[in-house]
Amino acid sequence: MANSNLPRRIIKETQRLLSEPAPGISASPSEDNMRYFNVMILGPTQSPYEGGVFKLELFLPEEYPMAAPKVRFLTKIYHPNIDKVSSTCSFLDILKDKWSSALQIRTVLLSIQALLSAPNPDDPLLENIAKHWKTNEAEAVETAKEWTRLYASGA
Repeated sequence: MANSNLPRRIIKETQRLLSEPAPGISASPSEDNMRYFNVMILGPTQSPYEGGVFKLELFLPEEYPMAAPKVRFLTKIYHPNIDKVSSTCSFLDILKDKWSSALQIRTVLLSIQALLSAPNPDDPLLENIAKHWKTNEAEAVETAKEWTRLYASGA
């Protein structure tokens, strides 16, 4: 991790992510840009996303930690709180108005993992999926499982 231009905090957070990964989450910085992370989150057990491997990208802006990281899902997912463009800036409140410099990359990734365990159709980013979730949850869960099989099989 020889990037002397990085603030100490980013170096320390990155070292911790690599040495003490959170269960079901891997995040490693790009060799070209230590502010850009390749992230993989395993679908949580007992969720429609179980068995899936979801790829994300996370970028730390120059203003980090005063500004929230930018996060995007690269894997297609059927979820009421994650849009097709998948700019997570809008799907997690801690990446918008609830950001605090006390939060860390690890906290963000754990929050995303929790969101996979508990979709919230009452605060949707995608109205049509949220409506499906509210009117026929069993069918919406089956669709989410099917998309997980199709797009997040890890193959």
